[in-house]
Amino acid sequence: MKAIQLKEPKHFEHIDIAEPESPGPGQALVRTHRMGICGTDYSGYLGKMPFFSYPRIPGHELGIEVLEVGDGVSNIKAGDRCSVEPYMNCGQCYACRKGSVNCCESLKVIGVMIDGGLCERFLIRADKLHPSTKLSYEQLALVETLAIGCHACDRGDPQEGDHVLIIGAGPIGLATLEFTRLTAATITVMDMVESRLDFCRKTYGVAHTIQFKGGGSEIEQIREITGGDKYAVVTDATGHNGSMANALNYVAHTGSLVYVGITTEEVSFPHPALHKPEMTIKGSRNALPSDFTRIISLIEDGTINTDPWVTHRTTFENVIDEFESFTKPESGVIKAVIELT
Repeated sequence: MKAIQLKEPKHFEHIDIAEPESPGPGQALVRTHRMGICGTDYSGYLGKMPFFSYPRIPGHELGIEVLEVGDGVSNIKAGDRCSVEPYMNCGQCYACRKGSVNCCESLKVIGVMIDGGLCERFLIRADKLHPSTKLSYEQLALVETLAIGCHACDRGDPQEGDHVLIIGAGPIGLATLEFTRLTAATITVMDMVESRLDFCRKTYGVAHTIQFKGGGSEIEQIREITGGDKYAVVTDATGHNGSMANALNYVAHTGSLVYVGITTEEVSFPHPALHKPEMTIKGSRNALPSDFTRIISLIEDGTINTDPWVTHRTTFENVIDEFESFTKPESGVIKAVIELT
């Protein structure tokens, strides 16, 4: 059976792997139709993702078809189209017992710590599959990215009328934007790449955008936009330690800063920058099962339109040749999708 493996940073290979066995109790055998490429995949390719291990078959943003189910499975059946919740949690640790299965102490994310869906068929826990009779495989492959943004938005908890800043207009920043706009907050997006800001203005009608150029020039724009208050909620989706440290400068007194991007580097800042405004800093990791259910419904009813998201497509045969180009901002990639079938 065909698969693609990331042997080490910047080194993909086509490989043959054994066919999966028949599904056991609570399992499903699935076929991958579409795979979204996200920041985690890019960081893993570049060797900058702290949770990534090698060699690894990537693939955690997936639109799959159920081929067969094992004993005791009732939530799905053969023939169903599903999105995959790729977070394999233990169900027993403190986080799992309190319902925070997204940050299980022994969490294994498929395509990151264990092999994922960039192959023809694989076995997975059936409870991690979220079916839809209406969505395409491509739409289902986008649900996990949207779920990351949904959870990040919930962590910041913006209220109607709050000024909110999203730093980084890549897929995770855009996913956070999707859900922040549903709160009726006043949104500003910051990025270094003008084409991404233009996408936010044209696609989402974002009124306030800031092209980050360094040197503190953005502070004057921020004070003008917020009437001098700065932001009730700042979400940094860059995964860049410099940006993450600098983000404290944009938070209003008593405001919140959410880190959804991940870096292997140290993030440091003077303690008064945190203490003086009595700021709250939160991490945001993965997403919850309820986020997947919510997002599927929002796409089905048209509240979320995924059409503008996918800017690049490639095939299973061509992905190795084209992958590196997707890591470069000048390519204009918002979201690239691999077509396996």
